[in-house]
Amino acid sequence: MRFYILLYLLTLCAIPTAQAQLKAITDQTDYPFWINLPSQEVLDKKAPIILFLHGKSLSGTNLDRVKRYGVIRAIERGKEIPAIVIAPQVAHGAWNPDKLLKLLEYVQNNYNTDLSRVYVCGMSLGGYGTFDFAGKYPDKITAAVAICGGGNTKDACNLATVPLWVIHGNKDYIVPLSESRKMVKAIQTCKPDANLTFTVVKGGNHGSVESYFREDQIYNWMLSQAKFIP
Repeated sequence: MRFYILLYLLTLCAIPTAQAQLKAITDQTDYPFWINLPSQEVLDKKAPIILFLHGKSLSGTNLDRVKRYGVIRAIERGKEIPAIVIAPQVAHGAWNPDKLLKLLEYVQNNYNTDLSRVYVCGMSLGGYGTFDFAGKYPDKITAAVAICGGGNTKDACNLATVPLWVIHGNKDYIVPLSESRKMVKAIQTCKPDANLTFTVVKGGNHGSVESYFREDQIYNWMLSQAKFIP
């Protein structure tokens, strides 16, 4: 009997503590969202913010859908990210940069955050949302990661001022690789020395590139970026 009690206690200890800090906020901004808080040590020093934008398949009015892939899914599987992670849900249509800004400002006004380290990332529809948000409000973010998305080339010169990592699979038949290529070309045309990384994933399809959210490299890259706040 003692053995089973000990086993139960050990199992409880093994549950990732990050899960306990994940909560839903549904009535404060235009978009309902998940927020995951890092350790108190990170919060005490002012925490970076990572804004994750989901793809079309997770749109709707059931916030639990946002857990199906991406940053929140990675957190629930045990990944610890030393940042405040916010993951809103859009009911339908495209992401609205103005509504995203209001969401970001709500978090900044209610939590101890680092204004010099604000990041946005997303895939598919969220990749488009990342380009759109960073393109309209480049002064509000520090760096961005757009996965299997696209954008409007008119935003290229604004995007050229933001450290940007663009990722796309060359076997993506839902959002073609050409969508990312045109954005990269436009940004580099505006500013040839822009801080831009373009990764073409050989053999990557529209879904497989989601694996980047379960690895460390995009988080390490984003969190290594900082900007001067006067």
